[in-house]
Amino acid sequence: MRAIGYQSSLPATDPASLTDIDLPRPTPTGHDILVAVHAVSVNPVDTKVRMRAQPEPGAHKVLGFDAAGTVEAVGPDVTRFQPGDPVFYAGALGRSGTNAEFHLVDERIVGRKPVSLSMPEAAALPLTAITAWETLFDRLDIRKPVPAAGPGSTGAILIVGGAGGVGSIAIQLVRQLTDLVVIATASRPETQQWCRDLGAHHVLDHGTKLAPQLAALNIGRPGFVFSTTNTGQHLADCAELIAPQGRFALIDDPEILDIKPFKQKSVSTHWEFMFTRSMFTTADIGEQGNLLDEVARLVDAGTLRTTLGENAGPITAANLRRVHALIETGKAKGKIVLADWP
Repeated sequence: MRAIGYQSSLPATDPASLTDIDLPRPTPTGHDILVAVHAVSVNPVDTKVRMRAQPEPGAHKVLGFDAAGTVEAVGPDVTRFQPGDPVFYAGALGRSGTNAEFHLVDERIVGRKPVSLSMPEAAALPLTAITAWETLFDRLDIRKPVPAAGPGSTGAILIVGGAGGVGSIAIQLVRQLTDLVVIATASRPETQQWCRDLGAHHVLDHGTKLAPQLAALNIGRPGFVFSTTNTGQHLADCAELIAPQGRFALIDDPEILDIKPFKQKSVSTHWEFMFTRSMFTTADIGEQGNLLDEVARLVDAGTLRTTLGENAGPITAANLRRVHALIETGKAKGKIVLADWP
């Protein structure tokens, strides 16, 4: 089968950083399903793994997490799917990735593809939707209000990095499923407008200090802050602007995470890693499949929309290298997808 992989960590500009290869077609066992991959999207985690994880000598490592495709075959323990079912999912760390013509994945972390979306539109959603959903509803518990501490409402959430993949779906989830005021951040006119189009009530420029901009809105301190990017750069600002007894969540990897400034406000800190359930095969691993089914239902109901920002063309090593390079600039808007094999 066709696939894209690498043998050593190299800059995305190097032709050897990702190459077209041929691999044996895998066979599903246990809870695995074999998916014929029609579209994939690229996440920052793909670029990080490319630069950190080395395959065995002589072997290739295949990256990729997000995918949309059709079930080709199923393992003996599979109960949720059968051949021919269209699906979408975010894969798991420690397994071969979705940048392959056929891919094995545990059925319990797979959702049924939204009927109203194309394969590329569906491939843009899984990893970011799981990350945003788990952060908002499992970690921050945004449906449980933060008590007000004097004048000003705490019924707001600040989403740092609103135009990225996770921020794009987080804005929609909060706006559509809660009554919270949504404050997003973006630094360029086109990304600021993207946030507004997705439903943000207010958009701040994270290229400058956030606390003064928020104060100028005169809407009080947000009870929740969700940092999707550059947390180390914005941490002091977040500590200043968040409400007492607020809840703070992050998904990136700052070199130093000094949460001591949160102490006086008794701010709780939550780290979200969407691979936890699959990595440790937790008792509730099936919740990710259920979550994606709910996302599909909300999409088909018109409540949520795809966060596809660009279709970068067929699934080839050359196209994938170009997308990796763009992701590494931090200037992508929404999700970038590759669709169909040449």
